[in-house]
Amino acid sequence: MEGCGFRRDLVNSKRVVVKVGTSTLTYETGKINFSKIDKLVMILSDLINQGKEIVLVTSGAIGVGVSKLNLLSRPETTREKQAVAAVGQCELMHIYGRFFSDYGHIVGQILLTKDVVENECSKKNVINTFETLLEKGIVPIVNENDSVAVDELETGINRVFGDNDTLSAIVAELVKADLLIILTDIDGLYDCDPRKNSCSKLISVVEEITPEIEKCAGGVGSKRGTGGMVTKLLASKIAVSAGINMVIANGDNPRVISSILNGKEVGTLFVKGKK
Repeated sequence: MEGCGFRRDLVNSKRVVVKVGTSTLTYETGKINFSKIDKLVMILSDLINQGKEIVLVTSGAIGVGVSKLNLLSRPETTREKQAVAAVGQCELMHIYGRFFSDYGHIVGQILLTKDVVENECSKKNVINTFETLLEKGIVPIVNENDSVAVDELETGINRVFGDNDTLSAIVAELVKADLLIILTDIDGLYDCDPRKNSCSKLISVVEEITPEIEKCAGGVGSKRGTGGMVTKLLASKIAVSAGINMVIANGDNPRVISSILNGKEVGTLFVKGKK
């Protein structure tokens, strides 16, 4: 199947996980971009009205907390980050709840830590929660539980996913999604860093994640987020291995989500593997 054939396959995606990063939700100033959030929620609401099932994985708790508290910069210590995230998560859900309500939809919050999905009992409970929310037409909004997730707790258990790109792929696997869309501040995966090389070319379709493809991933992302193309490539491995298509695209205009689901050639499509 050629690239356009793989793209046409996305049209039939019913259950879709959409991940948005801090850079999609805020301005360069660090302040909340209400206009873009409104557009994002409008697009997702319209897809739900068409019969799609949408799960939203969102970063931004710390970024929104920084904005809410009028801080001059992101906190540096773990305890400060956790406190700011606690404030930011409340504000973030308030914003999403208000905008989704304007378009006739209800949201439900799910905060996860790594140990929850690694324990079979709690993992099953999380899956049941997702399924019940979706059955009732409620939009699950997912984030890592930043107020309790640290590198190592006293128990010695690693409770962090490391980034919400990885989290979104795990969520997509949990809910048996047809498609994972990761919105970021770049158009997709390039053959080399487009910020450093003007001759770089966007890779439209990745059918196999080879060592050559892995070399195309650069370093960290924007100063407002924590991820980069490396984390998105790791997410793609999780997704395609679970039989889920994944697209990386620029979230500057949320309408890109509709374009992806209409089979248009935008972003980079990682083609699902055969289970």
